[in-house]
Amino acid sequence: MLTPYVPKYEDLWFRQTMLADEETMSYNRAWGGTIPWPETEWKDWYDHWIIHHEGKRYYRYLKNQDGQYVGEIAYHYDHELQQMIADVIVYSRYRRRGYGAEALELLCSAAKSNGISVLYDDIAIDNPAIRIFLRHGFAEEYRTREKVFLRKAL
Repeated sequence: MLTPYVPKYEDLWFRQTMLADEETMSYNRAWGGTIPWPETEWKDWYDHWIIHHEGKRYYRYLKNQDGQYVGEIAYHYDHELQQMIADVIVYSRYRRRGYGAEALELLCSAAKSNGISVLYDDIAIDNPAIRIFLRHGFAEEYRTREKVFLRKAL
């Protein structure tokens, strides 16, 4: 059982940890893998995603029943694609416990509650998470050599 949690500024160490973890970020290998996220970038990111989200961004940590952070869920409006893009990351040490599926359901529920009617995601072609998205109501829109584009009507 996961609980969405609005992170406090001082909790951002967890996101930094996930982004720096090679196994967690293996889904991002095609685009460089891990992502450096120094503390100097935290304030602007926090203001943009948490404080001034303007209804175009949603971001939550996920806590398990023991109160441990296990991942994050988010969506944001992509101006280039003109779509709401989903984001689910489960920290590698907590994978293969059903958290990914539960996280995706929590994200879809939050998006629907916030008036979003359709969520999209573009996932690297070799990312096994594609199966989770398909099992939870997303459908393949199209694919390229690098990505699979998925869509779910909420």
